[in-house]
Amino acid sequence: MDKMEQGDGRQEIRNSPFQIKLPLFIGMALVVGVLLGATTFAPSSNNPQGTAKSYLKFRDILSYIDRDYVDTVDIEKLTDFAITEMLHKLDPHTAYIPADELAMARSYLEGDFEGIGVEFNIFKDTIYVITPLSGGPSEAAGIQAGDKIIKVNGENVAGTGINNEGVFKRLRGKQGTKVSLTIQREAVKKPLTFTIERSKIPTYSVDVSYMVDKKTGYIKVSRFSATTYEEFQEALLDLKSKGLEQLILDLRGNPGGYMDHAIRMADEFVSGNKMIVYTDGKGDKYDSKTFAEEQGAFEDGPLIVLLDEGSASASEIVAGALQDNDRALIVGRRSFGKGLVQMPIPLNDGSELRLTISRYYTPSGRSIQKPYGEGMEDYQMDILNRFENGEYFHPDSSLFVDSLKYKTLKGRPVYGGGGIMPDVFVPRDTTELSEYLSQLYNKNIIREYTLEYYQKHRKELEKMPFEKFNKSFEVTDKMLQDVVQMARASGVAYNDAEFRRSKNLLRNNLKAFISRSVYGNSGFFPVLHQSDEEFQQALKHFSRAQGLAAGSM
Repeated sequence: MDKMEQGDGRQEIRNSPFQIKLPLFIGMALVVGVLLGATTFAPSSNNPQGTAKSYLKFRDILSYIDRDYVDTVDIEKLTDFAITEMLHKLDPHTAYIPADELAMARSYLEGDFEGIGVEFNIFKDTIYVITPLSGGPSEAAGIQAGDKIIKVNGENVAGTGINNEGVFKRLRGKQGTKVSLTIQREAVKKPLTFTIERSKIPTYSVDVSYMVDKKTGYIKVSRFSATTYEEFQEALLDLKSKGLEQLILDLRGNPGGYMDHAIRMADEFVSGNKMIVYTDGKGDKYDSKTFAEEQGAFEDGPLIVLLDEGSASASEIVAGALQDNDRALIVGRRSFGKGLVQMPIPLNDGSELRLTISRYYTPSGRSIQKPYGEGMEDYQMDILNRFENGEYFHPDSSLFVDSLKYKTLKGRPVYGGGGIMPDVFVPRDTTELSEYLSQLYNKNIIREYTLEYYQKHRKELEKMPFEKFNKSFEVTDKMLQDVVQMARASGVAYNDAEFRRSKNLLRNNLKAFISRSVYGNSGFFPVLHQSDEEFQQALKHFSRAQGLAAGSM
């Protein structure tokens, strides 16, 4: 899994049943719901007498443990544990974030960070530079893709079992501070030492935008962070300048984030003052209704939104608003089903409580939140259960019942039950997947091979425009055999039947990752999409999207 220095950035085999994403972290770090501005938390209760009684009981027990228990205990850790266990009795997304974990939890949604600016991966117990981030201090210092970081400030980090958090702690730091890196580079005998001054590094949530053909645009949004709307708007306007007439908005794997950015994005597509989302909580304190306000940049053309089981919260708000207003055709699979709103409440020791205060509803009245009454374990296993129950390969018929039926603005039937149901269901394409291919990814063989290939052919590749590369570059049988040999050396046993099954997909993935090393995401995704069944299905359904845009059903 590719990592960026700020803890974001990932690429997985699309549709692999062997690498099921389990977005169990969504409730804690990624989805904070509606930003309520300078809301002041004033503790109060519907049952003040009961609250006071319970508080005194907890205080007494903690005091007795601290004073009389036979062994010395860490009272702060014990308190944190008690709080966490208490919150587990509420809902899956109310969470307590200790002070020492808060910065990491927030970093997923920040628009930038301070560090040296590298995207890295850890394999074979070694930190590999995937790429120095464009315009960052590592790029300026001469760090290259494929470099192995073996020491940081003289401390050995190779072969030490270092994890992503350990890398973050060593490479991130305040702007203006310096860090020394010792690098092992291919074809250079002696290690190289670089002293890099940390600076503010911008990060991006719009992974890529490009014109698929002369009239079809594509934008992939990986999360809703502090800069998402501005990035999205810039990408959309750029595509319009290139002749955009119809658009694919890819929200697959997008776990959500800042709701205001999602609302502003939806407003770019929804005309008039149509509703985008509403919330409903206890009483009316946290109830709200949000409507389209601005003249959007793309309110008329055919629009398709790609969703899957990894699309959550803010992604579901966008998709639900566009579906209920008959503005977009939703293609893919049922989304995650995270429709609870959390309010971040700072506590006096620097920690934070993220308390669920209301639920999200689409304009037709659908609650996005999937059921959680069977307990936390069942809720956390939902994504895996969907796979085992076959929902990745055909729609769940239990969710298409009259009690879950709603109507869009123009009377189309849509269904609740948790998550957003697609208009066009696309099953996971497993025809070319195999356990052997999965092992190549699990052992990082594909990334390691493509990095080595890029290093050996860097000069000739960088002279080639992407259009020529995309049209003429071929992954040869010799290259495939080199991958097989590298896999054998890493303990992956060869399986001829599975290799043949996955051969074409492996060719595509190798070409895509080589393209990424040369051209970045602008080269990676157009190649990858050639073997992306959901993307290809989207291209085939623009006639239906055109009907929605024209007002016909």
